Amino acid sequence: MNKAELILEVAERANLSKGEAENAVEEMISIIEKELIKGNDVKLSGFGVFSKKTRLARKGTNPSSGDIIVIPENNTVSFRPSKLLKEKVN
Repeated sequence: MNKAELILEVAERANLSKGEAENAVEEMISIIEKELIKGNDVKLSGFGVFSKKTRLARKGTNPSSGDIIVIPENNTVSFRPSKLLKEKVN
């Protein structure tokens, strides 16, 4: 499912117009992004937790030349599903 399909599904299930559903989905994504940028976790009960993780600097290999390079420290987003979601998926 992509974002457009999600918006249509939200519109249908919540009995909203497509525009209202799009605004709701966009705002939810925006709120999650802002909280992650601040360094806060976003916990959705029964679904899971989005959190910001720091990946430490590490060594890698340039695939074209074979040279050893240093991959700098960076941030990434992780998602940990809730126990309930894991059970539903399995």
